[in-house]
Amino acid sequence: MSALLAAPVRVLATRPRVGFLGVGWIGRHRMNAVVAAGAVEVAAIADLSPQMAAEAAQLAPQAKRLSSLDDLLDAGVDGVVIATPSALHTQQAIRALERGAAVFCQKPLGRTQTEVLAVLQAARTADRLLAVDLSYRFTKGMRLIRELVSSGELGRIYAAELAFHNAYGPDKAWFYDPALSGGGCVMDLGVHLVDLALWTLDHPRVTDVSAKLFAGGDRLGQRPDRVEDYAVAALELESGATIELACSWRLHAGCDAVIEAAFYGTRGGAALRNVNGSFYDFIAERYRGTGREVLAAPPDPWGGGAVADWAARLTAGERFLPEVERLADVARALDQIYGR
Repeated sequence: MSALLAAPVRVLATRPRVGFLGVGWIGRHRMNAVVAAGAVEVAAIADLSPQMAAEAAQLAPQAKRLSSLDDLLDAGVDGVVIATPSALHTQQAIRALERGAAVFCQKPLGRTQTEVLAVLQAARTADRLLAVDLSYRFTKGMRLIRELVSSGELGRIYAAELAFHNAYGPDKAWFYDPALSGGGCVMDLGVHLVDLALWTLDHPRVTDVSAKLFAGGDRLGQRPDRVEDYAVAALELESGATIELACSWRLHAGCDAVIEAAFYGTRGGAALRNVNGSFYDFIAERYRGTGREVLAAPPDPWGGGAVADWAARLTAGERFLPEVERLADVARALDQIYGR
């Protein structure tokens, strides 16, 4: 991050005008983070549901209520926050970028690496800021763990174990349609795990991937009509290290969620874990043999960190950032998990 912040930027004279496309729960949460940060102006809102749009408008009463992405772009917004179903992300992101707007998109940016590469090309060509809501990077604990790994304090990292088990499942039908979602719990939750692992380890090359996918307790196989609700995967890295992942929907986990990311090196380990099944509260610890020390603990208002960072960069005049190209590595790993 420091190298990026050191680059010269063009600070805008006025706050950028941002439009929100899709203002369901996650869209409103991100809008609230943007309003609280104050870096940009929420200029317009578009959602197919008048009720959702009306609820979102309470956060930004001055925002215009519009009907579509093209309406947002015609209103002259400088950036668009996309929180729509996954199948729409690629097309909508490319459309916005081609019209000269910066984009902050919910994950996944695309259902396949091919789709992700198309968005990256559009952002590169337009020279516009692009970011994806990989929000767990912005927990205080993960940032401290990444610093430990980068500094060599943990020695050579040879293993990582990450999990995201959700005792519930999505409440919208499109999540369960492979053509619309691109996949099940791996696309929904596993994307965070793959991203966290590769980001923490400074994006090593993945040399091999193996995975097992299940639906309703049965091995999924090649079923174009179903998505997985449980998955395990192993990623082998060029360094010889291994990353083991597990994720699920509706698992009998004994709590709302199990979320953890642990990294083990030759001189120590470190892990982020959720507290008492919470989706929001995390503790990060460093391990030395049988001993442990707390690196970070609640409270930590991290949820809107990714969109607030994007908004601040937009205000600072930043354009296309090469680091976003790493999203293609995550997408490639997901393709391999799905056997694509």
